[in-house]
Amino acid sequence: MTASDDSATTLVVRKVIPVPRQKVFDAWLDPASIARWMRPGDVVHSTAEVDARVGGKFRIVMSHGKGDGDHWGEYLLIDRPSLLKFTWISANTDLRPTEVTVEFIERGRNTEIVLTHRRVPPDKLTAHLHGWTDIVERLGTTLTSSV
Repeated sequence: MTASDDSATTLVVRKVIPVPRQKVFDAWLDPASIARWMRPGDVVHSTAEVDARVGGKFRIVMSHGKGDGDHWGEYLLIDRPSLLKFTWISANTDLRPTEVTVEFIERGRNTEIVLTHRRVPPDKLTAHLHGWTDIVERLGTTLTSSV
């Protein structure tokens, strides 16, 4: 793969959650909800600020034993309840904008999430894959415990 090969810096995480699609989608735009499940790895506490509109900004601060991790971006597309697209910027993206797309696919009474993160720095791809996997797992756990 070459440096211009986008697949070299793209990751995909899939998860089926036994919760209706609208509820899963809404969880991604509700700051109180985000603060409960946006906690990968050793993150013990998160806060979120959300302006849930195209062009609106968000900020998520994840706190763990090594300090706080600040993440922010802008909503590029909000197609309720099937698709979200936003930029994602943090120290772990070398403070450069990356792009996250979250698809919400109805599977009967369940929802399949397909999260695609593009333009991840190659040396941070594995860490982001683990982080997003933890996040969608915690999202599923959080939403099913509140059903």
